[in-house]
Amino acid sequence: MTTGHMSGPVRIAIVGSGGIAGVQADHVARMGGTAEIVAAVDIDADRVGAFADTWNIPKRYTGLQALLEEAECDIVHLCSPPSLHREQAIAVLERGWSVLSEKPSALSLREFDQIAEVEARSPGSFATISQHRFGARAVALREIVERNDFGPLHLALCNTLWFRPDSYFGVVPWRGTWDSEGGGPTLGHGIHQMDLLLFLAGPWESVRATAGRKARPTQTEDFSTAVVTLAGGATAVAVNSLLSARETSYLRFDFASATVELEHLYGYGDDSWRFTAAPGADEGVTRLWESIPPGAGSGHSAQFASVVAALRDGTAVPVVSAQARQTLELIAAIYASAFTGAEVARGEITEDSPFYASMSGDRVPWLAPQGESR
Repeated sequence: MTTGHMSGPVRIAIVGSGGIAGVQADHVARMGGTAEIVAAVDIDADRVGAFADTWNIPKRYTGLQALLEEAECDIVHLCSPPSLHREQAIAVLERGWSVLSEKPSALSLREFDQIAEVEARSPGSFATISQHRFGARAVALREIVERNDFGPLHLALCNTLWFRPDSYFGVVPWRGTWDSEGGGPTLGHGIHQMDLLLFLAGPWESVRATAGRKARPTQTEDFSTAVVTLAGGATAVAVNSLLSARETSYLRFDFASATVELEHLYGYGDDSWRFTAAPGADEGVTRLWESIPPGAGSGHSAQFASVVAALRDGTAVPVVSAQARQTLELIAAIYASAFTGAEVARGEITEDSPFYASMSGDRVPWLAPQGESR
C-alpha cells in the first residue's frame, strides 16, 4: 500500500493508446500541473508515437517491460484490452507502482484475486475506474442514504440499455468473446451502472438472473436481466442490453418518502437527476434534495482528481479492491444464476466454482462444449 507524501506532479504512464487513452490524456492536461503523463505504451509503434506527439509525452514504448525497466512513474493507467489487465497489473504492482485499471479490471474473480494477492505485498495500490461514483450528486445521495433521510429503500431499477450493431464487434478482435472480453454487456457495459447501484444502495445478498444471445454475432450474451436482493432488504432489478435503439443509462431509487431517478448515457451532470417526493411526505425531504449545491458531474476527471490526491497524501488509490470486487462478484453471480437457473448468494462463488475462473462457467447454453457457435 502506498505510504508517505509526494511532492511535485504525480507521474502517470498510460498503457494502450486507443480512444479511451485520449480521453484520459485530456483530463490529465486539465489538472493544472498536479499530474503529468511521462510515458505511453502500445505494441503499435506508429500509434504510440502519434499519441505521444499529440499529448507531448516524452517517453514511448512498445512493451510494458521496457517501461518498467527504464522509466520512473507513480501510477500506470491500463487502457489496454481487458484480457491483458491481470498480467499487466501484476507486473506494475511487483515493480512497486500503483495501478488504475479501466473496467473490467479482470475477466474473472480468480484473476481479480490474483491481482489483489500481489497488491497486498506491494507498495502500490490497485484501483478500478468507477467514474460514476464521483459525481457530486451521487456523493450527496450516498450521504442521504447513509443517514436514512429518505427512509428505507424499497425498490431500485438499474438499466443499461445500449445499442451496438454487428459491425461493432469486428472493429477489434477481442470483442464478443469469453476468452478476450470476458463477457457481454453485463460485464463490459452494465458494470458501470451496477457499480453505482451498489455504491448508493449498499451491498447485495443474492441474485436470480437470465441471459441470452438474441441477435449479435458473438460468443457472449447480448442481454441479461437480474433480480437482486440487497442487504438492506430492498429489491433491485437490472437489465443490460446491446439491442436497445433508444439508448439510455437509467437508475431509479424508490425510498419510503421519495423517488430519485438518474438518466444519462455515458456520463451525468446535475440536470440528469430527477426528484419526486412521495405523496404526504414532509416538506423537509424536498428541501433537503434542493439544498444539494451544484457540483461536478460523473467522469474520469473527477476520479482522476481523487486518485492524484490519494497519491500525494500517500493513501490508497480509489476505488479500492474490496469495493471493486463486490461489483465483479455480483456480475459473476448474474452469469452463474443465468446459466444454472439457480439463485446465487453473495460468497457462494468460491474457488471450486466454475464461475470463479470464468464468467461463462463453461456452461453457455448457445455454445458447443468446444466453445464454437451451434
